[in-house]
Amino acid sequence: MVKLNAYVKSLPKKKVLVYGLGKSGLAALKALKRAGAEVVAGDDNSEALQEARKLKVNTLDDGRKDFSEFAFVVLSPGVPFTHPEPHRIVKAAQSAGIEVIGDIELFYRSGVTGKTIGVTGTNGKSTTVSLIHHILKECGKKTVLGGNIGVPVLDLKVPAGECYTVLEMSSYQIDLCPTFRPDISVVINVTSDHLDRHGGIESYAGVKQKLVDDAQSGFGGGTAVICADDEYTRKILDAVREKGLRKVIPVSASTKQEGGIYVTGNKLIDAISGPVVEVGDMTELKSLRGRHNHQNAMCSYAVARVVGLSPAQIFEAMKSFEGLQHRQYLVRTINGVSYVNDSKATNPEAAAMALSCHNNIYWIVGGRKKDAGLNSLEIFADRIRHAFLIGESTDEFVPWMDKYGIAYTKSRKLVSALRSAHIMAQDSRGQPGGAGVVLLSPACASFDQFKSFEDRGKKFTRLVQRLGE
Repeated sequence: MVKLNAYVKSLPKKKVLVYGLGKSGLAALKALKRAGAEVVAGDDNSEALQEARKLKVNTLDDGRKDFSEFAFVVLSPGVPFTHPEPHRIVKAAQSAGIEVIGDIELFYRSGVTGKTIGVTGTNGKSTTVSLIHHILKECGKKTVLGGNIGVPVLDLKVPAGECYTVLEMSSYQIDLCPTFRPDISVVINVTSDHLDRHGGIESYAGVKQKLVDDAQSGFGGGTAVICADDEYTRKILDAVREKGLRKVIPVSASTKQEGGIYVTGNKLIDAISGPVVEVGDMTELKSLRGRHNHQNAMCSYAVARVVGLSPAQIFEAMKSFEGLQHRQYLVRTINGVSYVNDSKATNPEAAAMALSCHNNIYWIVGGRKKDAGLNSLEIFADRIRHAFLIGESTDEFVPWMDKYGIAYTKSRKLVSALRSAHIMAQDSRGQPGGAGVVLLSPACASFDQFKSFEDRGKKFTRLVQRLGE
């Protein structure tokens, strides 16, 4: 666990408010308490405060208006910081001139972070950080993984000596990092998501840009790896180049990039420096299929090159990457039919990535829909053999299916959808276009019927494992 003793000792005030007691909030609370801070805990959910009381931590008075006695506020990423409007706690802190930060900023201020690699993007963050971590580990480097994935940063055990701390960073977390900028920063993509929390796509892209905006003294001299495959990341790339504060490595799955990484004809090309190198054939990376995964792989490759690994080392390590649960994860193959868990696809952009990788798709789709609905997915209509609609969006998605001539069943429940998809896929084996795939890629949030996308994916996996041959 991260020690905050030196930082807490340097504070003129020792009282700190931790607001929002999810995993990261509780980790911050415990770390600050161990370091000798006088911690006060708050949460909109009164039940969450029970955890603080068990740790003998005082809780915030509902009517408190004076926040001047706090050194700072550690805010959970789930609590609105700017939009749709700042939370009352944020307003109170700002009125008192008190800094509002997140757990990653606090981690940075501990001074024991190791060499930091931060990754952001609307989609692909978890795959990219996991792949970076895997490559470094396979190549004998000390590395820890945390942030918006797995272990909260303040629970990380960063070993002494050279260590690479790989952090998945959401836009909410970046917003709460006024001074932290990773040694190597990665921006994968920017598409419409979480716009209610940022006031629009331009503001959302602006938050992503913060991660690569400033130089960071130390390892890598401040390096920005930016995938230039969408409108907003290209703008970010241009802005970072214009400032000239960081070394920039562009990557692209569609265009040649001087001084960067790109894919042409399924070949991974390294043009970072010196002679252009053909690294390997992307089709050999079985768990990294599709254009979006090529982007994830290129970003990870670029980071590993900055670390100092050779092209051959990196590509060999990528071959052994098994992928992530809930992200186009192959659960099982039955009589040639694949059963794929892509529950993490909570928006249409993410679902498009899965749909683009398969033919003869028996698509399980639906849940609590995002504003975009299924717009933009019509280009995959000829790949979809049948759709099985689940969740709140079942009836709402019917007109879209009718419009684009996609056969569908209103299953409503996941168990019914899988049962029907399994029977249909098995009965229809041998169609042109290759073996069928039963694909859970909902394009929707999960909260109508499940606790989380992980809960949805785990249920799908359990159901698939029970299917007979």
